[in-house]
Amino acid sequence: MSINNHSISPAKVVRGEGAWIKSLDLITKLSKKPLIIGRSNSTKKIRTSFKNDLLLKGIQSISLDLDHDCCEIDIQNAYLISKNNNCDGIIAAGGGKVLDAGKLIADLLGINCITVPLSASTCAGWTALSNIYTPDGKFVKDVTLKRCPNLLIFDHTIVRTAPPRTLASGMADAVAKWYESYLTSSTSQDGFVQQAVQMARVLRDQLFLNGYKAFSDPLSNSWETVAEGCALTAGIIGGLGGARCRTAAAHPIHNGLTQLAYTNKPLHGELVGFGLLVQLHLEEKNSNSQLPKQAKSQLIDFFSQLNLPISIESICLRDKTSNQLYKACEFACNDDSDIHQLPFPVNEKDLFEAIQRLQSISRRPKIKINNT
Repeated sequence: MSINNHSISPAKVVRGEGAWIKSLDLITKLSKKPLIIGRSNSTKKIRTSFKNDLLLKGIQSISLDLDHDCCEIDIQNAYLISKNNNCDGIIAAGGGKVLDAGKLIADLLGINCITVPLSASTCAGWTALSNIYTPDGKFVKDVTLKRCPNLLIFDHTIVRTAPPRTLASGMADAVAKWYESYLTSSTSQDGFVQQAVQMARVLRDQLFLNGYKAFSDPLSNSWETVAEGCALTAGIIGGLGGARCRTAAAHPIHNGLTQLAYTNKPLHGELVGFGLLVQLHLEEKNSNSQLPKQAKSQLIDFFSQLNLPISIESICLRDKTSNQLYKACEFACNDDSDIHQLPFPVNEKDLFEAIQRLQSISRRPKIKINNT
């Protein structure tokens, strides 16, 4: 057996109601002068409260608001601020791109990293991976980090206040773990990979069963199952199964679509979910099985309930011309793209045709649950 390196989990995870306050003593052991990074104005009050809570523990922190998505300009700026102020830790509080930025800054500086997801929109708070974008949000590359965060704090009280749209986006991103991993890894003889694939299937089933209730009622038990599934369990799957369990076509399609302009910028999971429907169309075209068609129909039902994009029309492209879509397909199919992990060949023409087939789809009123 070949040697495989796995960064499976943060060193410590604290989850539940009031997890932030309960983690303050842990934070003081990891950092005496942290840099707190965030971005959204809507979460600025939360970050300010974090700073005040730390001060009561004798921790003098520094705050920095990022200007863009996780991009080189912000990374370099934060790196210098942290280094010049002798910061010994990074506290990243926000959505996926903020968490990715915090992990990368800590990795570059060789200091401790604490992630505090303020929504359940991605599993970025868990993983040893950061995605890099241009200042205007175009995907550039992903960077594998030396380790997962030292501490992940998933405070239900805080995350419940995030917009429902972020949870829906997280569900699309998390459910993709099954549809991508079974396609690229189901025949693997590696026990870790097999276990990760089956974990992805269990997660998918939990999302189907509890997703709409969680989306509509953040005080429900379903919300806890779904939010932790999106923000935590999805990260375990990628850490345990490795790169081949993380991506097939849905994520590369997302990367391609970020190269385009939008009237209302989609969230990460919204584009991944649309990419997942495209992936299933490609699979249907290259398979004699009816399962991809059934799965696509099931996902359209599920996504419709969550107001997730299910067509080109619903992803709010500023320019829907063929030239623009083809540009996205070319990026998604570049030589280094993970789309080539599919068990059948795909080029930009194949992908363009598949996207065109999802030009306009009507939303459906009910979720159908089955075991495909």
